[in-house]
Amino acid sequence: MAIFLLVSGLEARDPSSLWGEGGEAWDPAGRLPDFSFAGYHFGEKGLPEVEAVADVTDFGAVGDGVTDCTEAFRQAIAEVEEGAILVPPGRFLIRDILWIEKPGIVLRGAGPRRTILLVDTELEDVRPNMGATTSGRPTSNYSWSGGFLWVKGKIDRPRVAKIVRPAERGGRILEVGDTSGLEAGMRVVIRQQDDEGKSLLSHLYSGDSGDVSKITSPVEPEMVARIATIDGDLIELDRPLQIDVRMDWTPALHGFEPSVEEVGIEDLAIEFPSKPYAGHFTERGMNGIAMNGVANCWVRNVRISNSDSGVYLSGVNCSMKGVLLDSVREPEKGCTGHHGITVGRDCLVENFIFKTRFIHDITVTSLGSGNVIKNGRGPDLSFDHHKRAPHDNLFCRIDVGEGKSVWRCGGGAALGRHSGARTTFWAIESKRPIAWPPDGFGPDSMNLVGVRGKGPGVTDIDGRWHEMIEPSLLVPSDLHAAQLKRRMADRIPVTTGSIE
Repeated sequence: MAIFLLVSGLEARDPSSLWGEGGEAWDPAGRLPDFSFAGYHFGEKGLPEVEAVADVTDFGAVGDGVTDCTEAFRQAIAEVEEGAILVPPGRFLIRDILWIEKPGIVLRGAGPRRTILLVDTELEDVRPNMGATTSGRPTSNYSWSGGFLWVKGKIDRPRVAKIVRPAERGGRILEVGDTSGLEAGMRVVIRQQDDEGKSLLSHLYSGDSGDVSKITSPVEPEMVARIATIDGDLIELDRPLQIDVRMDWTPALHGFEPSVEEVGIEDLAIEFPSKPYAGHFTERGMNGIAMNGVANCWVRNVRISNSDSGVYLSGVNCSMKGVLLDSVREPEKGCTGHHGITVGRDCLVENFIFKTRFIHDITVTSLGSGNVIKNGRGPDLSFDHHKRAPHDNLFCRIDVGEGKSVWRCGGGAALGRHSGARTTFWAIESKRPIAWPPDGFGPDSMNLVGVRGKGPGVTDIDGRWHEMIEPSLLVPSDLHAAQLKRRMADRIPVTTGSIE
């Protein structure tokens, strides 16, 4: 994907009015969110190189493509307390879920063309889990969840303080009733619960939610942050609030205590049989990787072939870097699977390649926010916004290929518009022009900047924002990297003391 166009030996440059060249035009309370907190440790650390402490062949694994190695892998995961478990070159047959339910474990191959996990069965066969769609159609719950490599934890959120004063989106200062359980550097969750009138749900859609009659339980959006300073009853967060804080929504601070962190899956491939794809909601769980209830975990340099679904990265502050999804299955309506990549909250997906099409290539859903998906390409990518108010997410520097399916989305009826507020599409290349999303996709508070289109565009600060900039001329081309660089340069120190 071209990022710069050279004109007479000089780089042509066209900055967005929402950011400028170096962030000088940016307003934390404006329509362009701060996406810089996405990924492993809030984006502030690179993915680690964890020391190897074991090898699956020491537990009986044989990479001949015939021997069932499931128990050998399980034993290795059970016996290693912390560190990387090596999987040498070979083809290792796996016939059941490999659970990782403790912190500090890395499963590392010798590269996705050399270390291959062969899975010749389906999740529904080994762990039956039938359910139904929102319309009542019987189908396996693995149609939208689970994986044969499944990292699973639990995030406890004990309530630590009541928030006693409203605060506006973009601010950092909160007043709490009691700071005795708080300290600088502590990770906290700002949590609110909707009222009977669904005013919080409406707020997540900038007042334009669409039909939400089937959302019957009060939504409870969350944002994870760190306490920078404490001064009396005032705390300063290290990041701006994504949404308003209002007393009608019973706001409170909770602790953030994940049971599973620092787990990685890297340098390997997962291959499924190439049997024909039967279509939507027929999937029985040829799924690669799932991460649930975890934080600061990662997937790196992984290939997944012939899957129903590729990766469910449903944790917090998790990263995925260097993932290839391919398939030789016979497609159904042009697609070979259901969900390609699904993300949770404040996750970072970068450097990805699709060599096949899924019904939903990249999915954000159900209050998911702060995610960044960038630096990738595919033949005809879909940006699936799966309703229930996913908001404040960034799609950046992506070549969507044909551009026919970019707004194709799923989600049941009466669950709100597909996207919530301030979803941002930045430097998006395509073979054909991309128009503003169709009615029902999302509110006018979404941002399209440098999305290949046609026409004069519109830049109404209180309405639609479709800034018609040639993607190859847009600067910065990588908004996430620019925001992270600026934040780290101006980083709020995490100390105790007064707020100035």
